[in-house]
Amino acid sequence: MTQKVWFITGSSRGFGRQWAEAALRRGDLVAATARNIDTLTPLVETYRDTILPLELDVTNQEADHAAIARAHQTFGRLDVVINNAGYGLLGAIEEISVEKARDQMETNFFGALWVTQAALPYLREQGSGHILQVSSIGGICAFPGVGLYHASKWALEGMSEALAQEVAQFGIHVTLIEPGGFDTDWRGSSAVWADPKPAYAVLREVQHNQRPAGMLPGDPVATSQAILTLVDAPNPPLRIFLGNSPLRIARAAYEQRLKTWEEWDEISQAAQGN
Repeated sequence: MTQKVWFITGSSRGFGRQWAEAALRRGDLVAATARNIDTLTPLVETYRDTILPLELDVTNQEADHAAIARAHQTFGRLDVVINNAGYGLLGAIEEISVEKARDQMETNFFGALWVTQAALPYLREQGSGHILQVSSIGGICAFPGVGLYHASKWALEGMSEALAQEVAQFGIHVTLIEPGGFDTDWRGSSAVWADPKPAYAVLREVQHNQRPAGMLPGDPVATSQAILTLVDAPNPPLRIFLGNSPLRIARAAYEQRLKTWEEWDEISQAAQGN
């Protein structure tokens, strides 16, 4: 198997950390980014010259371009680019401040956009590459109390679906990774909470104490083989779920959408006007 060069954002913990280690263990080269580069020290001590640690805040467009350029200069190519950096903003829509809303979009959507734009010239020139965008089951379905998180992921989904069609001509693949619930500290220290309003006290209590129905937490370590299989596939999918709950949740959501569209189709057809 040909040695691959990976660029992974958000490698300090969670999925990013697991996937970076999986790639390094099998002998690939990894440019791993984190806001705090010290968190990457254990990987550097273990894997030495096969890992390039990069301090990066993905909301900084100039820094994104510099990090991609540094990775390409160091390893000579880019094969897999994973936009994993992101976090959850929890709170009802009415509770979300302008600042928190903008910060959520800047990290989860614009950060991925800037890294993608920075990588594309290199991938086009070499005529190959695979961009993996870490979305969520929350990128196609929505649950109360995480509306702005959903907004960031739905934006990422739409951008990436269009991107896949644009870059297929250059031999570049795009895949949206859509995990269900995993033990990645998503609701822990990495999460941001909106300022509470009394009217949403019940919703907040539910958020603190349970996951959406049917979402049993998975083991992030178990996702590594799926990602390795995905990046080695000659014809990878545009979308792939991780975990045993997303397909059931998505199937129910899409069946309900189709049912509603069909029930209102007479009104929709009349709106054509001719």
